[in-house]
Amino acid sequence: MFTIDEDIEFLAHGAVSGQRKYPRWPEGGRLLRWREIVAGVLLLILFGLPWLEIEGHPLFLFNVLERQFIFFGVPFWPQDFHLVALGLLAFIVFIIVFTVAFGRIWCGWACPQTIFMEMVFRRIEQWIEGDFKAQQRLTAAPWTAEKIRKRVLKHGLFFLIAFAISNTFLAYVIGKDELIQIQTDNPANHLGGLAALLIFTLIFYFVFARLREMVCVVICPYGRLQGVLLDKKSIVVAYDYVRGEPRGKLRKQSTEVKGDCVDCSLCVQVCPTGIDIRKGTQLECINCTACIDACDGVMDKISKPHGLIRYASQEGIEQGKKFQFTGRLKAYTLVLILLLGGLGYLLLTRKAIETTVLRASGLTFQQQANGQISNLYTVEVLNKTFKPVALEFKVKNPGFSLQYVGQPLQTAQPGTFTKSSFFLLTPAKGIQENKTPLTIEVRANGQLMQEVKTNFMGPVL
Repeated sequence: MFTIDEDIEFLAHGAVSGQRKYPRWPEGGRLLRWREIVAGVLLLILFGLPWLEIEGHPLFLFNVLERQFIFFGVPFWPQDFHLVALGLLAFIVFIIVFTVAFGRIWCGWACPQTIFMEMVFRRIEQWIEGDFKAQQRLTAAPWTAEKIRKRVLKHGLFFLIAFAISNTFLAYVIGKDELIQIQTDNPANHLGGLAALLIFTLIFYFVFARLREMVCVVICPYGRLQGVLLDKKSIVVAYDYVRGEPRGKLRKQSTEVKGDCVDCSLCVQVCPTGIDIRKGTQLECINCTACIDACDGVMDKISKPHGLIRYASQEGIEQGKKFQFTGRLKAYTLVLILLLGGLGYLLLTRKAIETTVLRASGLTFQQQANGQISNLYTVEVLNKTFKPVALEFKVKNPGFSLQYVGQPLQTAQPGTFTKSSFFLLTPAKGIQENKTPLTIEVRANGQLMQEVKTNFMGPVL
């Protein structure tokens, strides 16, 4: 049973006095090395993707301002919003499934906030100011030339990296070509873009220089989901209290029965959010594995097996059970499979040229002087590709001809709607019913892209 004083938890980097806490950097460690490799790959992908192109167009683009999105070189327009919405829904369900099964692994291994904070900014801080004890001494020391030099150098590098991050994220929104133009052209021509660049730079600088882990604990909603998504079967970073308790310092010639935990508090010292993992799963835990590496190092020194702190479920620690695919997890997975299946079907059947043909409202049919019956139609074509296409319309039903009103619709420009009107004509004696179903073939660059269904109104003689 913990006392009231022992149960006091500090809010991510805040000591009981309200001052900042300084986490100890885990020295070595198997999981830390893997995290460094994963972080390096993800950083390379993050900074490299905006510069990759396919046929002169970015591989990825999320231009919310102009409502244009590109995924793997394929453009998506506002008319594809249902695909984006379904994709976001599938992503949310995936997060739920992943969290139910594996807890907050995303936060510790792949979240940009954690990667930049732990692998970039904290490394710079240690390189300039030293380890956690040296940082504490520097903070408490009076302002000298040496302290000013270190702080200016550190925050200068922080600002430069925040500027690089801001440029990268802006490249995902407006594209690298527009970003380069903003940076190299007359600033007076791009005041809005430069202002956005500066604002995002200041935001990223404030996040990594001041807020730090408070983003994970207070701002980010993902951690709050643990309360409703995690259960005893979820895999989390957990302390094996069955093996570790009762904890206590190692003493020679002691006959007291103790667990494997030597109460060294290294797991608390290395935790970036300052929690004690031995008190169970907590909101602040981001699954960074620092406590696992620290504890494994201590176990090596006292010749005990690894895994006193490890990835495990509460049920696994209590009963020794392995991970199980629970009924709740099966239900979530089924929903995810259905969503992904529906999204895949819509993507496979998505048309590069989308054509709508509608009969003119308020009109039925017209009797022509040559004895033919005509109907007036409006046609609207959306070209979802990056290139202009040559259009050709042909009525599949025999006996019908197409005649444009004004200029014929022959070309559709990329990413735009092209509208026109035309008459469909047929001899009056050939009409067999008042409403005749018609099929209009739409060809782009000579290739059949779509068959549009419509109706032809006319008198039956």
